[in-house]
Amino acid sequence: MLSRIPAFARCLSLAALCAAGPVSALEFPLPPPGEDIIGAVQTVTAKYEDTFADLGTKYDLGYLEMIAANPGVDAWLPGAGTQIVLPTRFILPPGPREGIVINLAEYRLYYYPKGQNVVYTFPLGIGREGWGSPVSTTKVTAKTPNPTWTPPASVKAEHAAEGDILPNVVPAGPDNPLGPFKFGLGLPGYLIHGSNKKFGIGMRTSHGCFRMYNNNVLEMASMVPVGTTVRIINEPYKFGISGGKVYLEAHTPLDESGNPSVVDKHTAVINALLKRDDLANNLRINWDEVRDVVAAEDGMPVEIAVPGTAAPAVNNTPVTLQ
Repeated sequence: MLSRIPAFARCLSLAALCAAGPVSALEFPLPPPGEDIIGAVQTVTAKYEDTFADLGTKYDLGYLEMIAANPGVDAWLPGAGTQIVLPTRFILPPGPREGIVINLAEYRLYYYPKGQNVVYTFPLGIGREGWGSPVSTTKVTAKTPNPTWTPPASVKAEHAAEGDILPNVVPAGPDNPLGPFKFGLGLPGYLIHGSNKKFGIGMRTSHGCFRMYNNNVLEMASMVPVGTTVRIINEPYKFGISGGKVYLEAHTPLDESGNPSVVDKHTAVINALLKRDDLANNLRINWDEVRDVVAAEDGMPVEIAVPGTAAPAVNNTPVTLQ
């Protein structure tokens, strides 16, 4: 039977074995066929002046994923000497490994350059309450450096109601909310772009667009051609295989408006598992471990099963998931 040590504690043990130095970018070799996990959990010792926003910028992580991986740690004053977990191990999203894949529940973008055996991943800000980002498949239709911003009437009205009168056009520069670069998408009104604020990446903060750190969007600008497929999904539960073991990665589910969802988590986990034809009929699942992983929602892959030919197709016995 698999260990029932809480997911967070196990990840801390793993982190102690992993490199604690900074990474220049979250670029990983693609795993071989039949494997789904990239990266490794890391730890870093906080300095007095560090915040989660600072560390997220440095290590290509979003605010909420830093919060989830470090429960009980003050995001604005972790304290000198505090060991901070960097959740830089990921199960690749389900579906084709091509183009851009955005997983809303994960606040994260994956890019698979054509003809290269690598994957890049970056944190994203997504649509906030009332401005949800859509689930869809589209393409990159344009690339624009130093964009101007023409605020939509709805955004101007929202700001005006708060006493902030926006101009008809915001010129390129440090005050432009689109940052130094934007990607046009085939979805009218939606963009992938930079930002004039460091805070808000990895959160629900935008008017539906996908907001990136400026260094990340500029890195993407040098790699992603017009015509690249963009697949936007909302998958809070990802299953994956690594080294012959099966892992589950859990995030807080989001509803169609981008808000935390009150969902039947048992059904959602089963549905995510059933999408994996290579797993659903051949697993010995530790459902106690699944419950712990789903309750933690810490965004880090945890071993929950081993393949077993004698296992039932799927255990549909209801499990209480908090």
